[in-house]
Amino acid sequence: MAKISSEDIDILERVRDALGADYVPTDDEEYMSEKQLDYFRVLLLEWKRSIHSASSATLQSLQNGPIRDADLNDRASSETDWSIELRTRDRQRKLISKIDSALRLIDAGEYGYCSVTGDPIGLKRLIARPVATMTVEAQEAHERREKISRDD
Repeated sequence: MAKISSEDIDILERVRDALGADYVPTDDEEYMSEKQLDYFRVLLLEWKRSIHSASSATLQSLQNGPIRDADLNDRASSETDWSIELRTRDRQRKLISKIDSALRLIDAGEYGYCSVTGDPIGLKRLIARPVATMTVEAQEAHERREKISRDD
């Protein structure tokens, strides 16, 4: 299954907290009602804004950070830290693309339904991973096929 980093989970949790506990979609409601779609739209937009803020902070740190450390060990450590940070930002850049795609699905009225089977993805999965495009079963089948073709 597509991995979500602990930093992304933290950002998503902060976004959910910022939205408040006033409303959380439940199975008692009509699936993908206007209220649920609004919830996911706001969640996705705030998640995207949060990622952009973190990226801006990284860019500012890169611009202000020391370019050269005198000690070779310190320099190696700094370069490793920057490499990890830049890899994280690249992963988040790809996540923003998925967020934009999910927002387009909301606008098209297709959000919350599996892109393979057309079945409802389910609220629990969408709350945990708002950019999900497949049901758990379809995702697992996709990953099995991917693994088999990779092993060939």
